[in-house]
Amino acid sequence: MKVKILKPGILSTVQDLGRNFYRAQGIPSAGAMDSLSMRLANLSLANAIDAAVIEITYADVLLEAETDLLIAYSGGGAILYASDQVLPDNRPLFVPAGQNLAFRHHSSGSRTYLAIAGGWDVPIVLGSKSTYITGRFGGLMGRALKKQDSLKNANNLTTSTLRLLSHLKSTKISFPNWSIDKEHFMPLDKRMIRIVPGKEFTWFRADSLLNFLSASYTLSRDCNRMGYRFEGPLLQRSSQIELLSTAVAPGTVQVTHDGSLVLLMSDGQTTGGYPRIAQIAQVDLPLCGQLKPGDSIQFSAISRIEAEKLYMNRENELKKLAVALNMII
Repeated sequence: MKVKILKPGILSTVQDLGRNFYRAQGIPSAGAMDSLSMRLANLSLANAIDAAVIEITYADVLLEAETDLLIAYSGGGAILYASDQVLPDNRPLFVPAGQNLAFRHHSSGSRTYLAIAGGWDVPIVLGSKSTYITGRFGGLMGRALKKQDSLKNANNLTTSTLRLLSHLKSTKISFPNWSIDKEHFMPLDKRMIRIVPGKEFTWFRADSLLNFLSASYTLSRDCNRMGYRFEGPLLQRSSQIELLSTAVAPGTVQVTHDGSLVLLMSDGQTTGGYPRIAQIAQVDLPLCGQLKPGDSIQFSAISRIEAEKLYMNRENELKKLAVALNMII
């Protein structure tokens, strides 16, 4: 299966769940900004849950099916069209050769994930296929996708994927009646982001902590895959202790010298010197991956144990989904 990029959009890259075992060497994780949508796109095809996908930012992408395709997409940033036909998300889609596919922007998010049967075939670098543009490695030659690029699938289809392909193969676009209910895996309030207080949480004044946990913060235009800067009440410290550069990770919320918030994301650095006021609960980090400039969020504190339980519950639900899909495919 093979596609040609006719229009790459603002930023389209190959990503998977990231390279998480080289942070001690200063190498960022990279990987999908919204790992939940990425995983649901793969599950729709009975792929391995960490198979490589294309992460599309703000849509405006046009592809040509050079061969017959079995694909799926998920995420709030775009709707997929074939001519004027809307193709539904979170389910497998058979697309015959020669068809053009257009991702058009949708206001509910910023990123969309395109999976293909078997995953996209790019080299594995340090245990991952994820693109890290700053380091110029991973993905397709360490860069964003460009016009006239061609990508093909990896030829390692599961038995369930082969059954899907056999069932849906046709002379026209086809897809099943079922779909994955993405809302089942998400909180009701998608603008309330749960956090675990960080190591330097108590370095801040009581009134600043009250603002942090009650006021709204708006994502500024200063945002990318490395991190987000938020506009809102500035936080003031009660202690002037200087922090030596220390470990940070995707989801770490830091407070800069002027009191503003910075949230590290997938391509963020591995160490930092700003106080760490909080860590985003892992289950809510995909919500942050869909934020757009101008979106507002609030923070709600939970314990580390609560965050772990929420994470394990979602992982168990995803495992149940994989089993259920294998039964119906």
